[in-house]
Amino acid sequence: MFGYYLDLAWRSLRRTPVMTALMVLAIGLGIGASMTMLTVLHVMSDDPLPDRSAHLFVPHLDPRPANFTQNLYAPDASANFTYPDAMALVSSRQAVRQAAMAGGTLLARRSGTGHTPFYADGRFTTPDFFAMFDLSFLSGSAWSQADEDARARVVVLSESLSREVFGTADSVGRIAHLNDADLRVVGVTRDWQPNPMFYADADAKEFSDADRFFLPLSTSLDLKFNTNGNQSSWAGSIEHNSPTLTWLQVWVQLDTASEVTAYRRYLADYAGQQKKLGRYERSADSAHLYSLMEWLAIERKVPSDIHLQVWLALAFLAVCITNIVALLLAKFLRRGGEISVRRAMGARRRDIFIQLATESAVIGFAGGVLGLILAQLGLWSVRHRPDDYAHLASMDGPMLAFTFALALGASLLAGLLPAWRACRITPALQLKTQ
Repeated sequence: MFGYYLDLAWRSLRRTPVMTALMVLAIGLGIGASMTMLTVLHVMSDDPLPDRSAHLFVPHLDPRPANFTQNLYAPDASANFTYPDAMALVSSRQAVRQAAMAGGTLLARRSGTGHTPFYADGRFTTPDFFAMFDLSFLSGSAWSQADEDARARVVVLSESLSREVFGTADSVGRIAHLNDADLRVVGVTRDWQPNPMFYADADAKEFSDADRFFLPLSTSLDLKFNTNGNQSSWAGSIEHNSPTLTWLQVWVQLDTASEVTAYRRYLADYAGQQKKLGRYERSADSAHLYSLMEWLAIERKVPSDIHLQVWLALAFLAVCITNIVALLLAKFLRRGGEISVRRAMGARRRDIFIQLATESAVIGFAGGVLGLILAQLGLWSVRHRPDDYAHLASMDGPMLAFTFALALGASLLAGLLPAWRACRITPALQLKTQ
């Protein structure tokens, strides 16, 4: 029976090629524009660590003075941690794993002579970083807590940086020259670039930057390496160990709901304790614990103009659907005589409705094919933009399926009113005029 309805739809569409082309073009343009922007939004708001994000959390404390006024153009002083607070949380071992970190850029020198030094971005962190974020090692391993405590001159390189500096992926045991320091390579990780870079510093490009080296946080302080990103002080201090300078991030791993509850209680107790000691002036209620995805929403990693463009594209699709409704209504009502003859020969209203809905679905499928082509062209144009997220603009399997589902759904929605209106035609009145 479905084949019969498809045949009727094909015959009907062939009789009105211009109107058919207009409807297919309208749905194709609407789908193409919508799927271009929805795909961009999808890749930008996707879970960067789908296998681990449910267990990763960001603690938040607010050590600012009660009378502190936030400068609208300055970084949020409560977004990061002071060194004493970060070290207190990490050393307490209240979570399964915990890591304090900050970004940095160092001058790297290739082995041999006659090579030009270059800058590489990386992370100053503590040992749990690698296991918590599940970085994969090609060779070697992370440094130990003993290395961290001893401020050992060690470093972990990414595969790409190892090849660029030493010409090989296996550089464990060799000496890397970063800034003016000689650091022994203890491990080489596979290149790791989560999108977005959820722990990125304020000045990082979340969708294109990647860490290429990892250095013990204590060693970076000992060597006085400069850090990137969000630093804020309310007492004029620029010393990294100052209790009035925030510059470190802290991430923790909590595997169960009970662990999350216990850690929230620990944060509140810690904030209350610091308030009693006179370090904190604000309420202990300012202590919070955010999941990875909640933190991404708070940090607004997806630019607001992307959301605006998505809404504009969906509004354009709505306009296209409205035009298709008008075209289908005119087309179906002109076929009143044909519909009345079918009704007189025994066809039920349901049969007529299914026939016209099938015709709408055929238009939607053709519009989906056209929309997919236009969306691919739109994504191609996005990939040539200078934005840091541009290289991610490509359609995966689920978005491909969603393209056709949206096209079919939009065309069927557009065909509901015309099909219902055509089903209400009184056969006797139409047949009298024939």
